[in-house]
Amino acid sequence: MTAKRTLHEGWTVTGDPGAPVAVDAIPASVPGDVVADLLTAGLIGDPYVDEAERDLAWVGRHDWTYRTAFTHEAGDWDGIDLVFDGLDTVARVSLNGTVIGETANMHRRYRFDVRDQILEGDNELEVHFTAPYTYAEAQRDRLGDRPNAYPEPGNFIRKAACNFGWDWGPNLAGAGIWRPVRLECWKTARIDEVVPRVSLEDGQGAVDFSVSLAKAADTDAELVCEVAGRRSAIRLAAGVATANVRVEVPDPELWRPHDRGERRLYDAKVTLDGGLDTWEHRIGFRTVELDTEPDDDGRPYNLKVNGEPIWVKGVNWIPDEALFSRIDPARLERRLRQAIAAGINYIRVWGGGVYESEDFYRLCDELGLLVGQDFLFACAAYPEEEPFWSEVEAEARDNLARLAPHPSLVTWTGNNENLWGWHDWDWQGDLGERTWGAGYYHDLLPKLAAEVDGTRPYWPGSPYSGARDLHPNEQAHASAHIWDVWNDLDYTHYRDWKPRFVAEFGYQAPPAWATVRRMVTDEPLEAASPSMLWHQKAANGQEKLQRGLDAHLPPVRDFDDWLYYTQVNQARAIRLGIEYFRSLQPYCSGAIVWQLNDCWPVTSWAAIDGEERLKPLWYALRDVFAERLVTFQPEGDGLNMVVVNDAAEAWTGVIGFWKCNAEGRIIGRALVQMEIDPRDTAVLELEPGAIPKDGEFLLTGREDFPRATWFTKEDKDMNWPKARFTTDVAAIDGGVTVTVHAESVLRDLCLFADRLDPDAVVDKALITLVPGEQVTFTVQSEAIAASPELQRALTAKPVLRTIND
Repeated sequence: MTAKRTLHEGWTVTGDPGAPVAVDAIPASVPGDVVADLLTAGLIGDPYVDEAERDLAWVGRHDWTYRTAFTHEAGDWDGIDLVFDGLDTVARVSLNGTVIGETANMHRRYRFDVRDQILEGDNELEVHFTAPYTYAEAQRDRLGDRPNAYPEPGNFIRKAACNFGWDWGPNLAGAGIWRPVRLECWKTARIDEVVPRVSLEDGQGAVDFSVSLAKAADTDAELVCEVAGRRSAIRLAAGVATANVRVEVPDPELWRPHDRGERRLYDAKVTLDGGLDTWEHRIGFRTVELDTEPDDDGRPYNLKVNGEPIWVKGVNWIPDEALFSRIDPARLERRLRQAIAAGINYIRVWGGGVYESEDFYRLCDELGLLVGQDFLFACAAYPEEEPFWSEVEAEARDNLARLAPHPSLVTWTGNNENLWGWHDWDWQGDLGERTWGAGYYHDLLPKLAAEVDGTRPYWPGSPYSGARDLHPNEQAHASAHIWDVWNDLDYTHYRDWKPRFVAEFGYQAPPAWATVRRMVTDEPLEAASPSMLWHQKAANGQEKLQRGLDAHLPPVRDFDDWLYYTQVNQARAIRLGIEYFRSLQPYCSGAIVWQLNDCWPVTSWAAIDGEERLKPLWYALRDVFAERLVTFQPEGDGLNMVVVNDAAEAWTGVIGFWKCNAEGRIIGRALVQMEIDPRDTAVLELEPGAIPKDGEFLLTGREDFPRATWFTKEDKDMNWPKARFTTDVAAIDGGVTVTVHAESVLRDLCLFADRLDPDAVVDKALITLVPGEQVTFTVQSEAIAASPELQRALTAKPVLRTIND
């Protein structure tokens, strides 16, 4: 039998004597991290507010020691193990004064045999962490420097790269016991590892269980493997500790992405000797293919699940909090449900973060979100010398096995942008003959992915074109990243590309008002006030935002304008990009936006900010990732209307669209009868008379079809009338509705209720109306529902905004 006991209570943390703040045995959270402990103890300021992060650079340059005491009752155990699911990062573990192990990898699990060190009665456990900078800089000095997109040594330690700061995140490179720790006592034998390899052929399912045991002696052992009421048993002879057991499941129900049907999960169980130890997990039956065979146009990157091509409506995922201990299952579920509500079907777990928790992948299984998992290398050259080669191998083996049961996980990718970096970022001259990671991406990781998992496709990098002699970001070949738009060009230049698959592209905006006021206390509040600039981590980020404003929108009059305009510009940029990429179906097979989420309050590319509030971009994603899409796309001197039907049923009906002048008066109408097959795209070339001229615009006019628009001038050049409208506010359960009746054109109408109640949630944004139309916003807010004064404030600036107000 096996007895498991968590060791999460009674911990303290002590800093080394050289730290600028004396830290002597303050209470510590486990799982947790030292920055959160210092904050709880009141020894540091909140790193998320103003420029407090600047004053915490010392934390990652000092050692930290965690201690606790626990009691242990003697028993007739053959094995007693101390198990850590995550130590961040360079640790020396001691029990009762004896060192039992050392670690140097945040991304691995560790198990230490403590049968000879543990005492009956009281025991003292200590985990001493060497400062991450001390370790990483020593390795850098020993092996020689390697290029990094950031002036940090994060590529010389197996720790989340973003802990050292990123162009959206803070540098809080601390230490801690960041995942659970427990004591496991066992008799005779225990199950060490189970990898269930699920297959499906001609509708018949099978699970091949690869099982490893730890045995106290050379004894026989029986294994029973069960799935869906089917079972297979095997007897392992003395001296044998591994087995492969197949369980066949006829006609299983399939696991499907949420936009392709129901998701069936089955309980899988492995039992050792009638209950001596058990392993349990939920699995799903589905097939995954990644078609990258060259074609006449280059090389596709087509994901198929259960034989069906999937147009990937994706987002990049970063750790949802800079202080990882604050991420709980409820927070993850909120974020992933927000993704689904925006029409997203795919989450790419980016390589500068972490392999996420079991809760993350479990939720993706249950909710039907596809997951693409990067191995953890990002934007830097990584040494392949020891100890790193062995650490990477152990880390990959551990996580390939840990994540194998999850049907939501569909692809493995070797790294983020490192192949591109080697090719284009002036690495080669700096590197000389030094290693940089190619051996991982092209040799070690594909070998391990096939050996340990073997059920999911592996791709060497993001971006990667499929051949080492091709430019890694060649748009006609497999996956590409598009960053020239944000860095150098206007967002209309997304149409200059013709990619097969876009794995990263993005455009920045500040967070919601309530989040801005949480992160910045500057008075007066300005776009260039000191703390606003501190919370802008991108190189020349404010200048790039201003470039976008200058190209498209009227002059900014105050901070309220700047906040609203930059958020609208972000949403428009990504809307334009996705509409264009979807119009290229099936040549283009997906778009993964950078990024869904933030890890703290910051100006960034996220659709959901660091305080969990929806930015206008989120509402734009919901529109452009919808199953059915109508978009106007230029072609030469003409204009096409592209209709995309990603539903399982044909789309039959009439699309009506209007040509309007700047006053919003309808000067032309057209009706288009269309019938679009399931998962198909139709392109209609507009007649010259239907194409708007200088100062005119098009919009679809039927409520039961997606609204599409086409403007011949930028807002800054458009002769819009001043916004005129009336409003009605009505009480509902838990909030209010606000109905806006347009008496003029209203361009990108938004209601920012968080300015009145930080917890308020609004159901829609970015609505364009012509005279005579109306829209009703639903605001969920108990505070606003209870206050006539707040309700009045809902109907005027700065809460209710339109570009031409």
